[in-house]
Amino acid sequence: MSVKIRLARAGTKKRPFYRIVAADSESPRDGRFLEKLGTYNPMVEPAAITLQEERVKYWLGVGAQATTTVKSILKKNLSAPASA
Repeated sequence: MSVKIRLARAGTKKRPFYRIVAADSESPRDGRFLEKLGTYNPMVEPAAITLQEERVKYWLGVGAQATTTVKSILKKNLSAPASA
């Protein structure tokens, strides 16, 4: 079972709202997921993003792969670890 961090669509027609989830790579886009990690609302300016940073870092640490869209969201919003 490979785990992906990806977007699951919610909301209505023409009003998208996304959950950022950790899910088995074989499960459907809006189907079963392992854990909800945050939300992404592209309909407001600027786009509203909430993340559970500790849980995202945990899933990335145990080998979950983020999709390209989620990678760009994480790059903009995760606080970078302090480097020496």
